[in-house]
Amino acid sequence: MDFQQLLPLIAAIAGVVAVVVIIIGVFNVRSERDLVEERLGRFEQMPFEFEEETEEKEEQARALDAIDKAIARRPFAQRWRTQLARADIKLTVAEYAALHVIAPMVFFGAAYFILFRGDLIMSLVAGFIGFFAPRFWVSRATSKRLLRFEQQLPDTLALWVNALRSGFSVMQAMEAISRDAPEPTSTEFKRVVQEVQLGIDVEGALEHLLSRVESEDLDLVVTAVNIQREVGGNLSEILETIGHTIRERIKLKGEIRVLTSQGRYTGYLISFLPIAVALFLSVIQPGFMNPMFENRLCGWPMLGLGLALIGMGMAAIQKIVNIEI
Repeated sequence: MDFQQLLPLIAAIAGVVAVVVIIIGVFNVRSERDLVEERLGRFEQMPFEFEEETEEKEEQARALDAIDKAIARRPFAQRWRTQLARADIKLTVAEYAALHVIAPMVFFGAAYFILFRGDLIMSLVAGFIGFFAPRFWVSRATSKRLLRFEQQLPDTLALWVNALRSGFSVMQAMEAISRDAPEPTSTEFKRVVQEVQLGIDVEGALEHLLSRVESEDLDLVVTAVNIQREVGGNLSEILETIGHTIRERIKLKGEIRVLTSQGRYTGYLISFLPIAVALFLSVIQPGFMNPMFENRLCGWPMLGLGLALIGMGMAAIQKIVNIEI
């Protein structure tokens, strides 16, 4: 039995393992709040059995801790930790690394057995795409969260100004924001308050907030607060002026986004249409695109040139419609 005959069996085993790991991960990945509430509930019901854990959960925790410790000193681990914090995804670095192994197997299995029905080359391409799927997911979640935070920032500053004018200190005002503001603003300011309570100075906690939320508007707010702490001044008036400026910028960004929407969607259509056509032809007739991958003299240069032109065209269109304010 040669490798070509063993390949479907290997792919099937990999798919089953991937599904099992995903199911285990779904049940094990929980938010910190849910975990705390569960432990508090068990403590109320069984105060003398609070520290009892099953051997299976302890083994899984030890395995994940070992992987975390093994990769914690690597440069990419710190980068991944920052990205997960910005997206507010409750995953450890070890679990995120495991996704980079599981996702390609799942994509390959789905493409080989369901989508392309035995087309090895297109299935390998799907597995390659699956490797970048977790990064796209985290990047998409980060962008959505940043957009919500920036849209809520003018109202947050208004709440901050009202709290200061009511006699609250800066920390009391941030505590009020953490209680009354919507997500994700409340979570981020709650982290700032908790860091200050743990002994970190206000300037350092605000810098950590700025590292989690990469926003030019927030940078302006943090700079104003730090300057006011150094030289004094009426912080409520400064924040009120900044809030009005940010509100007008958001309004102007929305108008520009509407005016440039046609150009952006045209760029998306032109960029992804060739790829969509290639996938469609591979689905209705498996193996149709294989000569492009098998012919190194003609097929590979054509694929490389096509992808390069698509990338340059999309970059040019994005540069045109991306108007900075």
